[in-house]
Amino acid sequence: MRIDRDSIEEIVKTITQNKSRSLLTAFGVFWGILILVVLLSGGNGVRGMLLSNFEGFATNSGFTFTGATSIPYKGFKKGRSWDLTTDDMQNVRNNVPELAHVSAASAHWGTPPVYGEKKYSEGWLRGNEPEYQYIEDPNIIYGRPINEIDFRECRKVCVLGMGVYESFFTKGEDPCGKRIQVDGIYYTIVGVSDGQENINLLGMNRDAVTIPLSTLQRTYNEGKVVYYLAYTAKEGVKISDVEDKIRRVVAEHHVISPDDKEGIRQVNAEEMFEMLDTLFYGIEVLIWLVGMGTLLAGIIGVSNIMMVTVKERTVEIGIRRAIGAQPRDILQQIMAESILLTTVAGMTGIAFGVLVMNMVDTQIVDNMGNSYGYIATFGSVVSLTLVVIVLGAIAGLAPAMRAMAIKPVEAMHED
Repeated sequence: MRIDRDSIEEIVKTITQNKSRSLLTAFGVFWGILILVVLLSGGNGVRGMLLSNFEGFATNSGFTFTGATSIPYKGFKKGRSWDLTTDDMQNVRNNVPELAHVSAASAHWGTPPVYGEKKYSEGWLRGNEPEYQYIEDPNIIYGRPINEIDFRECRKVCVLGMGVYESFFTKGEDPCGKRIQVDGIYYTIVGVSDGQENINLLGMNRDAVTIPLSTLQRTYNEGKVVYYLAYTAKEGVKISDVEDKIRRVVAEHHVISPDDKEGIRQVNAEEMFEMLDTLFYGIEVLIWLVGMGTLLAGIIGVSNIMMVTVKERTVEIGIRRAIGAQPRDILQQIMAESILLTTVAGMTGIAFGVLVMNMVDTQIVDNMGNSYGYIATFGSVVSLTLVVIVLGAIAGLAPAMRAMAIKPVEAMHED
């Protein structure tokens, strides 16, 4: 059978002879594919929403904190408290060559920042070492981040989080060069950060006033003490491969058992990202299983209706065979009808689903107005289209085989 204009018109006429039946059959496919598009789009959106919490954060990063020791070691009892220092940061840099960047951070709470007559009660003071920007992107929108000179000279400079900036200044105003006060000390603003609320280690980024770590240590007489170490691994190296080495370096400096995971606590951001990837892979598989189950119910309906159609057209098919139609012509005719019906219904479902989820995507945004991606990807739309076509062919296969088996003489008796 040649697929030409006459053939297409004949297929369309056959499908539309019983409009109600065809519409109800097509609705099953339409609904199944719509559900699948919505589930896939929703999964993409939830994934985007969760990953946005880590935007700008190095995926191959890790962190080391202090904790009360849980193992007696070299005459020290368990339960001992201790502090990380900038010496630990330098020791890790010197002794763990697999790391690309090593930094440290500290913080001070209790006194809100002040600008003129304005006070930001949620504000807090964070001390960063310059290299920290390679671990968590500060996303500077005005000015610059804390640099090496600021750190080395203990300069009284600061970078404002967006919450602090919005509280003190009007939108679009460049605050660089102006000064704010914290604990009676004035800091010159050198930048504004719009860093995401990634892994919340000390406090909310938007509420932070970031100053050089050395300045914070000197101002509050903290000596070399820091709250935690942060680091990223070189390309091809996993953080999990160097965690034990980092723990040993820190443990040796503070006379702590290198096996004491409670005394030296570590967070592996790389593993967290891998867990998210694994989680969403499982969710995507589940979505496909649920969606395909719904879609298959519609496809079975198409196959059943095509079987009924073949039964009703037994005489017509017998006459075609009697005047010379080949079995493959009958096969192509029935298969083409099934594929056209499922494809039209499926493409309508895809289009409607994409339209609905695009509307949803414009409504669910972050605080900067960016969408989370509640839309089906181009690849998934292409995959769904191919799935619909293939399932349409499968749905028509059994009816087509039954039609091929009809013999002209038997068809005449059916009449």
